[in-house]
Amino acid sequence: MIKIEIDNGHGIKSLKGSPDGRLKEWKYAREIAREVVKRLKAEGYDAELLVPEDADISLGERCNRVNAVCDRLGTKNVCLVSIHCNAAPPDDGRWHNARGWEAWTSVGQTQGDKLADCLYDAAERVLRPLIPDLRLRVDTTDGDRDKESNFAILRWSKCPACLTENLFQDNREDVEWLLSLCGRDAVVRLHVEGIKAYVGKYGKK
Repeated sequence: MIKIEIDNGHGIKSLKGSPDGRLKEWKYAREIAREVVKRLKAEGYDAELLVPEDADISLGERCNRVNAVCDRLGTKNVCLVSIHCNAAPPDDGRWHNARGWEAWTSVGQTQGDKLADCLYDAAERVLRPLIPDLRLRVDTTDGDRDKESNFAILRWSKCPACLTENLFQDNREDVEWLLSLCGRDAVVRLHVEGIKAYVGKYGKK
């Protein structure tokens, strides 16, 4: 069985969030992450929170935690999904118009790309019926949809890893949707379905 590590972005001291203060990224990401883990475990999957604390655990420590699991179980038997909300440059605390959902992996072709593919498929299935004008933000220059970066949580983690940006916390419409019961459930479901699809293809339940 693949061990599923769910990471929630940032910590209680982070100022990231909606300009009106209604959505705080650290809190929202933890609420989504906890529910993702709860639902996966209810279906028999081996899932846990990487950061159960409210404190902003350093990226180095987060990677140490997941890598310790990799050393114990083998890197192929672990995957990591880090949950965030996006913000438009320059992330200045003002409302902007950018919208959409996207996933990031480390640079180059890795197993993380396959995890991202499963999450993109799930986002299409779950979000499209609810947000008809949904934009899946992609980079297809290397033949797949995920965006790539040297984000520490992706670069330093030994296992397949993916970071999701779940709509924009500085877009008024996105914030209203993210905070709704329907929106929260959809964000949880897309992660659960995407992760289950990945485990079904590349591991054993």
